[in-house]
Amino acid sequence: MSQGVAVVGLYVRDQEEALRFYVDLLGFRVHTDARNGDYRWLTVQHPEQPSFQLGLFAPQPPTMDEATAATVREIVAKGAMPPLVLMVDDCRAVYAQLRDRGVEFTQEPVSRYGSVDAGFRDPSGNGWKMIQGRSA
Repeated sequence: MSQGVAVVGLYVRDQEEALRFYVDLLGFRVHTDARNGDYRWLTVQHPEQPSFQLGLFAPQPPTMDEATAATVREIVAKGAMPPLVLMVDDCRAVYAQLRDRGVEFTQEPVSRYGSVDAGFRDPSGNGWKMIQGRSA
């Protein structure tokens, strides 16, 4: 029986660069960092979601051939992958904190649909929407 989604992976061009971004800038924690030859299983967690892991995976053999890996890296770099969503209590405050840490935003906070959202990309090109949770 299924117990839910534990890991969602995204492709990154450089796992060390991604690790610095997600841990040092966004405040995630390392969950697993295991190697098997050239393959590295690297996952991080948001501190308030210990049961969920975000996999930072390099598109490379043995999970795919080199031609496919090159295509995936190109698609990710163009920002063509679906955006991930980070929920926050105060979008404008978190925007200011992350911007001061060096996160480059593609969209400043905007009020719409009864909430506030902003957009940024990680160093590999993966898009994020940061959305302020609605007040009850």
